[in-house]
Amino acid sequence: MTDHALRLGISRCLLGDAVRYDGGHKHDGFLTDVLGPYVEWIPVCPEVEAGLGVPREPMRLVSGTTSPRLLTVKSGIDYTETVERFSEQRVHTLEALQLCGYVFKDHSPSCGMEQVPMYNAHGMPVRPGGVGVFARTFMAHFPLVPVEEERRLKNPLIRDHFIERVFCYRRWKAVLYSDRLTQEELIPFHTRHKLLLLSHSRKHYDALEQLIGNAKQYRPVELARRYGTHFMNALKIAATPRTHVNVLQHVLGHFKTVLRQQEQEELLGVIEDYHHGIVPLMAPLTLITDYIHRFDVAHLKEQLYFEPFPKELKRRIEHCNN
Repeated sequence: MTDHALRLGISRCLLGDAVRYDGGHKHDGFLTDVLGPYVEWIPVCPEVEAGLGVPREPMRLVSGTTSPRLLTVKSGIDYTETVERFSEQRVHTLEALQLCGYVFKDHSPSCGMEQVPMYNAHGMPVRPGGVGVFARTFMAHFPLVPVEEERRLKNPLIRDHFIERVFCYRRWKAVLYSDRLTQEELIPFHTRHKLLLLSHSRKHYDALEQLIGNAKQYRPVELARRYGTHFMNALKIAATPRTHVNVLQHVLGHFKTVLRQQEQEELLGVIEDYHHGIVPLMAPLTLITDYIHRFDVAHLKEQLYFEPFPKELKRRIEHCNN
């Protein structure tokens, strides 16, 4: 990347800016106070930037013959083309900023990424929900960029998953923007992410292993496209207790020759406790991390599975959870 800024797009109202239809905002303290110090927010309000005022008549998605329309609630004015035209222009300006993620406002007819309320021509709710006009354009234009909604980020598992993907995408972009992407450059990047990838998708991990093994068959641009797609699609799949246990048991094998029998049984017991929901994932990870440093296991020290994003940010998030 051209610089080290971790830039995330965000629905402007979530930063506390009074840009909503009623002149209000939807300030999210976690995003500004906990995550904010680690990122540079790039705020966007499609409705205001498309020329609509504050305050303004509220809008909603109305099902159409081909795609949903963006209509004002009372007067029925159709702003679909206006916001679509703005959205196409805005995503192109965002390209130069090298965004590593985006946080959308949930249920917004312009910014919602899923389950946005939709109505028929008579004002009656219809199912399933839709996607906001700007969010749809953004996700189509940047299919690998991690996206989430502030409502879903209140779930600790979803929140950690999103932040992990953001930092992984940033690291991938740093490799991608090197002068010439080669097999030699990909191998150390892939090696550091092996356990992390295994915790998300064995299928994608195997595909990436095969791709690296055959890397010389591809031109750099095609190699980057294939690797980046598999890499980010793997991380999009949420890790589960079962996949974490598989990784933890694999890690246990690295200590067979250095741990005493009692220590091996203790670690295996903590892994089993995690598997059954008795202790959190942090319990076996903390014990393993201690062993990694005690026995100086160089290969495992490099694994980003144990620290996919900064420790201080992790501590701030845990403090927020408590």
